[in-house]
Amino acid sequence: MEGDECDFPPEPSDDRSQRGSVASSATRAQDVLIYLVSDSAVHLCVEGVGSVSVQELGRIVREALHIPDSSQEAFGFWLCSPLLELQLKPRHQPYKLCRQWQDLLYRFTEASEEDISQDEPCLQYRRNVFYPKSKELQIDDESVLRLLYEEARSNILTGRYPCDPEHWTGLGALSLAVDEGVGLDSQKLTATIREKKLSSFLPAHVAAAAGGFLSTLRGKGSRQAGLEQNLLEEYKKISTSTANPPEPSQLLHQYLNTCHSLPYYGCAFFFGEIDKPVQGILQRGGRKAVNVGISLEGVYVMDVKEKHVLLGLRFSELSWDHSYPEEEGDSHILWLEFDGEEAGTPVNKLLKIYSKQAELMSGFIEFCVELSSASEGGAAAEPDVPVSPSRQPAGHDGSGEKRRAGHRGKLRRQSSVVCSRVQSLNTISYVDNGKEIKRLKPKRAASFFTRQAPAPTYSAMQVAESLEQG
Repeated sequence: MEGDECDFPPEPSDDRSQRGSVASSATRAQDVLIYLVSDSAVHLCVEGVGSVSVQELGRIVREALHIPDSSQEAFGFWLCSPLLELQLKPRHQPYKLCRQWQDLLYRFTEASEEDISQDEPCLQYRRNVFYPKSKELQIDDESVLRLLYEEARSNILTGRYPCDPEHWTGLGALSLAVDEGVGLDSQKLTATIREKKLSSFLPAHVAAAAGGFLSTLRGKGSRQAGLEQNLLEEYKKISTSTANPPEPSQLLHQYLNTCHSLPYYGCAFFFGEIDKPVQGILQRGGRKAVNVGISLEGVYVMDVKEKHVLLGLRFSELSWDHSYPEEEGDSHILWLEFDGEEAGTPVNKLLKIYSKQAELMSGFIEFCVELSSASEGGAAAEPDVPVSPSRQPAGHDGSGEKRRAGHRGKLRRQSSVVCSRVQSLNTISYVDNGKEIKRLKPKRAASFFTRQAPAPTYSAMQVAESLEQG
């Protein structure tokens, strides 16, 4: 994605990248479809569509959707396709960027020429990745809440937001209540679930597991029946939790509040791969597909297949950089460095994320860290204004100056899908024996470790021989 203040890396000048003139569209009125996450669309007739900016288009869309000015910063425009998602800046001209879409795909994806030639982006109106969760909690306009709800629900159902059973069951029941109202009896509710299918309320990978061949062998969809029963029980709790039936806006707030407990809510997502740990006698490794979520709070690396978090780091817990391919066949790499331990010994750990979007990710992290620093300055100037968790300065966790003066905090691990699985990562590790850093695995020049201010508890790395695979 592309942030509100993060520019696309400069393009080389090439007349061939403009696959047609936009002059003919600069003045005449044209029909434009602005898609929402719910797959519905806003149909507009726009004058001078070839030169209209995101800022101008936003005003038109807000009028069409009756979005109050107080919530205008909650949403932004994105160019989206199955291959790439980019958030646009207010000054961007969507039509012109659409004409450059294939060039962007060549630069930031590994897609084949055939896939690139057939790919076409849509212009989508959805949550602004830089909008703080603290402000979102203050929204009471139902139309705005519903747009945010539809996006959060989509991310839950597609598995982009991994969550535990207690979360997705409760969220599924809330979706039922939002869609069908409260107070339905068990018979009508069961009929509704079966008509719309479980995948309308539960993550796709959960619903698919309930209807497979193995499920049939266990006895006529016993898992599906169990999931339906869990939804019914959670739905009844919603109906009986208050004396009066909850209003739609209350249900929407409740859904969003639950999603806010997921640390990667509101992230921009990028695609990448990481090395698998070597296994077996032949020491085979390979790579694993991951989604990299980046928000105002930190970086989250998620297993695309298993739908769980592999690594979650707040900005105060990491250092980062990206590197370009040095030879043909090499990959763009985003490097994440964090504290860990091996056999009780404190170590530096390096994770390599292979992705042609590494430069975008690095720039986005840098901008978010700068935002946190600016937020910290604002909090110092206005101490009576609370700093929300979503805008908390890097290195500050509410415990005074301890985090900034000390080392990065160690990761907390537990069995939840939300928490890190550092032990399953193939990382490069270094250890300090009190005098110098010795190599446990291949060593790397680490000047990028100085990006973050906190003083480490180990010596600074020295430039060493080039990396091998760890």
